[in-house]
Amino acid sequence: MMDHFHEEVVVKRNRVFESILYALANIMMVVTGILALYWMNVVTGGGFSWAALIIFLVMAGCCAGLFFYRDRLRAEYEYTFTNGDLDFAIVYNNKKRKSLGTMRVKNVDAFGPVNSEGFRKIINMPELKRRNWFLNRDANLHYFYYQKENSRNIIVLEPSEELVGMIRKYLSVGAYRP
Repeated sequence: MMDHFHEEVVVKRNRVFESILYALANIMMVVTGILALYWMNVVTGGGFSWAALIIFLVMAGCCAGLFFYRDRLRAEYEYTFTNGDLDFAIVYNNKKRKSLGTMRVKNVDAFGPVNSEGFRKIINMPELKRRNWFLNRDANLHYFYYQKENSRNIIVLEPSEELVGMIRKYLSVGAYRP
């Protein structure tokens, strides 16, 4: 028997805004770091005041926050399909990979394109947990609807046509809703 394996990475098509935002985050990180050092000098140099301490803490917090979270501005999604199991991951700045979960495709209640009538019915359900794991709104988006532990869940992603074909082979009867 032949194994079915497919892996794809979804990247943002227009990365100009993302690149500008990443550059601004780096610049602001340096500026807030320099300002934090200045205000630390003011606080420890004998001119202590609560205002100077608060400004120092805000600047240091902004610098640290930008340092740890700027990579999230450059995110990519990775879908890996292996014999009916679909793994989801998000990759930050080609450095950090975070697993989002694994799904057995045969356990899905509904799968289909987002521009279908089935999606419009499901998306209006009460208490639906929605996960958007896509980057390009104008792409050919698809959804997975499933119930797990008495909660309703929907995942919206942007698979290629090849991945959609592989997924359809492993779906249970009636789960594909065009």
